[in-house]
Amino acid sequence: MVKDISRVNRSKNEAKKFYDRISGSYDWLGGIFERRPAEKALNYLKIQSGETVLEIGFGTGYCLQRIAMSVGDSGKAYGIDISEGMVYRTRKRLDKVSLLDRVELYRGDATKLVFDDETFDAIFISFTLELFDSPEISEVLGEIRRVLKPSGRLGVVSLSKANVDSPSVRIYEWMHNKWPKYIDCRPIYVNEATRRSGFKIVVRETARIIILPIEIVVAIKDAG
Repeated sequence: MVKDISRVNRSKNEAKKFYDRISGSYDWLGGIFERRPAEKALNYLKIQSGETVLEIGFGTGYCLQRIAMSVGDSGKAYGIDISEGMVYRTRKRLDKVSLLDRVELYRGDATKLVFDDETFDAIFISFTLELFDSPEISEVLGEIRRVLKPSGRLGVVSLSKANVDSPSVRIYEWMHNKWPKYIDCRPIYVNEATRRSGFKIVVRETARIIILPIEIVVAIKDAG
């Protein structure tokens, strides 16, 4: 199945520059459409007060703000994003609502997480896993598994290629292949990739953003 996933043909530096450039307008360019499925996934993830939670690819911080509220004063939220512009926007958002003291923000690459083994109770990654090139998807999921506590929870929202053969997906993939620096995400096999990386799927839901299919997956780190 990996063979028919489009590749990501832009460098990490190009990705960083792109997201730095659009960080000020990201909420209006696409982020607003991502909020409803992301909120649904967070509901399924059931973050509790006192937990330690990481968001990968937090963008402008909309979901990270909600995570910070959920962990409460006794918990801690962490975020990692490749874009310094997104870090700046998120820091401003959290400071405005007096939540910055509950959150630690990092700029970095999720294929090499800077955290110790078994640090987090839960990890959330929304509309970010599909930004990684095909060989890197398993690397990111492997790093997530490493830093999750035993029986830790993972919530993923992503464009989906599973059970879909539609003109809209084919057109979108053509656009992705034609302009990879600007349309850098593409549909992937979310459920299958998560399961193969050592997670037990507990929630799987499909939906659409406009005409594009997405998957919401919540999984538990498999002890095996």
